Amino acid sequence: MDWIVLLPPVVAIVLALWSREVYLSLLTGLWLGTTILVGGNPILGLQELMSQLVTVFTDRSNTSILLFSMLVGGLIALVQASGGVAGFIAWAQKRGWGQTRRGAELLAWSTGMVIFVESSITCLAVGAINRPLFDRLRIPREKLAWYADVTSASVCMTIPLNGWGAYVLGLLAAQGLAAGSVGLLAESLLFNFYALLSIAFGLFTALSGWGFGAMKKAEIRAETTGALLREGAVPLVADEVVGLVPLVNAPERARNLLIPIGVMIGMIVFGLYVTGDGQIMQGSGSTSALWAVAASVAVGMILFALPGSARDGGVLMKPVDSMALVLKGSGGMVGMVFLVALAFALGQVSRALEMGPYVVGLLGDGWPVWWIPALVFLIGCFVSFTLGSSWTGFAILIPIALPLAEGLGIHLPLMLGAVLAGGIFGDHASPLSDTSLISSMAAASDHVDHINTQMPYAAGMAALSFLGFLLAGWMG
Repeated sequence: MDWIVLLPPVVAIVLALWSREVYLSLLTGLWLGTTILVGGNPILGLQELMSQLVTVFTDRSNTSILLFSMLVGGLIALVQASGGVAGFIAWAQKRGWGQTRRGAELLAWSTGMVIFVESSITCLAVGAINRPLFDRLRIPREKLAWYADVTSASVCMTIPLNGWGAYVLGLLAAQGLAAGSVGLLAESLLFNFYALLSIAFGLFTALSGWGFGAMKKAEIRAETTGALLREGAVPLVADEVVGLVPLVNAPERARNLLIPIGVMIGMIVFGLYVTGDGQIMQGSGSTSALWAVAASVAVGMILFALPGSARDGGVLMKPVDSMALVLKGSGGMVGMVFLVALAFALGQVSRALEMGPYVVGLLGDGWPVWWIPALVFLIGCFVSFTLGSSWTGFAILIPIALPLAEGLGIHLPLMLGAVLAGGIFGDHASPLSDTSLISSMAAASDHVDHINTQMPYAAGMAALSFLGFLLAGWMG
């Protein structure tokens, strides 16, 4: 009955995709997991469920991400009410940006490519900057969420001058590979087939406009009916936040959007530097992201309280008014925060049930050596997808995969690339991952619709990656 440890995340994910009711699905999976954890008593399972939810907030990183998610709503409300969104659209039009579908999609992809210091900030920046352009051109919210997601973890791992690179280097050092860890990581990036395919396919999609499956249906719906969301969709940002109209006296100025976003991006670098004691790659991504969005909100409040910030030359918003907007925007993120807390709790329970080591243990003996990298990639995909965390997948598989590669004579960078690629797939495709959740939030998309529309794309890239690892293993 060891296989029963697989049920909680699998049940939660399948239910969410089938029913489109993500909250109850995650609660069901979490309850199943806590019931297994306490020995099968469903009443004690409910008690443990509440305990696990409370435990989520004892983790500093989790709490930082939850607070970050709430403050994002405040930032959105501020830039909407200040006229920053309308001003950015006018500013972009004057420069010929985002005039066509191809131009808007290329801008979204490019935004994700140049912001690689932290995956959450990548998602947020792609959504905040490009949502007005996508909405005006009738490009569905699901498509914007796809660009935010496909360029977050993939880019951060491909250009690992950030917390992602530091984390992997730490895991390599723990395996006694500290001396050559930088070179090993650098060479393994050439074998991170999934991340490279994600970036390339995102660019191809933007240039060609090609699509298929649920994403194509969403694009046809938006283009023909103007419906950016399907009927009955529940976006992760409340309508009263996304739909805020500019204040009566608000000028249409692009800087009211670009300055807060610029502060946020600059602050994430500063936060990584400070939390890493002068080493950006050693900094805390979650803490830095929280600092960044808090600084962005603060700067916005100051900017809109200055004389001349209003159309008539007066003050656009007094601090008490902007604070009310921040609270209103943060309140519109309650659903998002609850969803992230559920995902974190389910991940905790799955780790307590030792689901990852169980899956890895299925590897067994007797596999041909040339199959091993492809098999490790598949296991990494499953572990990170069901746990909703690439970093957990890395932590589970690196201590097993690299010694296995050394013992069997498999190219170390190839094996590390397989581990990293599997983790990136899970981070990208899983409905439980924080990057997928934040992508849905940043695009104001229904989360299940975001997952459903991008899943065929992610599965196709995973299949090609699997073939790549088979070929690379066969070539030795």
